[in-house]
Amino acid sequence: MLTVFWDQYGVVMMDFLAKGTTITGTYFASLLQKLWKAIKIERHGMLTKVVNILQDNAPVHNLHVAQSEARSCAYEIFPRPLYSPDLAPLDYHLFPTMKFLKGKLFPDEEMLISEVKSWLLVQPADFYRRGLHSCIKRWEKCVTFAGSSVEKDE
Repeated sequence: MLTVFWDQYGVVMMDFLAKGTTITGTYFASLLQKLWKAIKIERHGMLTKVVNILQDNAPVHNLHVAQSEARSCAYEIFPRPLYSPDLAPLDYHLFPTMKFLKGKLFPDEEMLISEVKSWLLVQPADFYRRGLHSCIKRWEKCVTFAGSSVEKDE
């Protein structure tokens, strides 16, 4: 499983969960710690007092250990309606553009991971900027309509 954090300039951090492993609150909390360090390195001089994060509604994100770590890292988690699938940027922006992987066979997991990493890192900043802009518009619509489906951007 891929966890990727990006901003308007590109990928800040990627993490690939080992096959057969389940993400836990402790694991997610450790990702939040790693993200804070990655932001300091990747966006040196741009770090503000608060980092805004939009995450999906996975139960692990709401566990005490994860929420506690988010607070200690000064993350501001955007609120979202309970059922709001339209707010998963991976699903509507990132994954649809990764169709080049469809039908490809990889000799091992490392080759697949390498291909995905390479692709993510060569995308221009505009690719990520468009994804965030679309996400902001979707988030505003979703909150305005109390979680009603927001399938198309305007």
